[in-house]
Amino acid sequence: MSQCTQRACMPKILDGKALANEVRKRVKENIKSTQAKVPDYKPRLAVVQVGTREDSSVYLRMKQRAAKETGIGFTLEQLPESISEQELLNRVRELNEDSKVHGMIVQMPLPPHINETTVIEAIDYHKDVDGFHALNVGKMAKRSTTPLFLPCTPKGIIELLKANKISLSGKNAVVVGRSDIVGFPVAALLSAEDATVTICHSKTENIKSVINKADVLVVAIGQPEFIKGEWIKPGAVVIDVGINSVTDTSKASGKRLVGDVEYETASKVAGAITPVPGGVGPMTVAMLMENTMISANRALEHRNECQTVCEERLQPLFSFNLFSKKFLISTSKEVHKK
Repeated sequence: MSQCTQRACMPKILDGKALANEVRKRVKENIKSTQAKVPDYKPRLAVVQVGTREDSSVYLRMKQRAAKETGIGFTLEQLPESISEQELLNRVRELNEDSKVHGMIVQMPLPPHINETTVIEAIDYHKDVDGFHALNVGKMAKRSTTPLFLPCTPKGIIELLKANKISLSGKNAVVVGRSDIVGFPVAALLSAEDATVTICHSKTENIKSVINKADVLVVAIGQPEFIKGEWIKPGAVVIDVGINSVTDTSKASGKRLVGDVEYETASKVAGAITPVPGGVGPMTVAMLMENTMISANRALEHRNECQTVCEERLQPLFSFNLFSKKFLISTSKEVHKK
């Protein structure tokens, strides 16, 4: 971590883009290595999009490019916004039963007439590579259990901190935002790393003073440049999850992307900080690819276990008579008697 004073600070930039490239490269190499031994090993991610929201389409194109780069099959199902909740649930269940699909996500947000929680809980938690299913979230929250998948953004944040050798044990961590997607799960993961965690939200009193005590600050509230540099403890690690489009007449597009933290002032105080874009965002997509590979690996292990069990069960059907030196085949009736 860089040395900071109250007057100036040259922060360490936590480059999520560079680390995400390393993760994708590792996933690609692992997939190729497994395919060399098992040619029909083909990890596949299925994504369901309801409607044609442009922001959702942008995220999906990022996921599709990452899947292609890592060697993961990608299936995109684009459904009309008018689809009923039951019709969507039926399609989710069909993908649950498709053995060629190892990971599945339903792109959020969904239209108002569809209950997002109902849809998330309908996904087979063995394929819940977003890590949003109640069974995976519950196991993440308990110290004595391990989820099949960790949520991609919180998982990416912890990976980014570890890769930059930022210790969390004993540190005061403040999470601003309590969403099911980022706030709550990242607080659980920070606690699992032995940080002392405080969650701030819209009803938190004296939020500036709480933030000022943070050694590690994670912000995910969807409000452009809400957190100011003067609120931040000198030398603190700042993780900005937000990505917001604001007007900027100096840009050809008339817009620019900013986080939930005012980067210009925060970067003068923080010891380390994520840029927007190029910080947390790329890590989220990389973790999705890694989760999909993990799911495919589990499916392969399960298939191998089933083959072993089947072979063991078939062995009693064949026996060798040492006296006649002939193979004797037991009847199914005899096997059942056993």
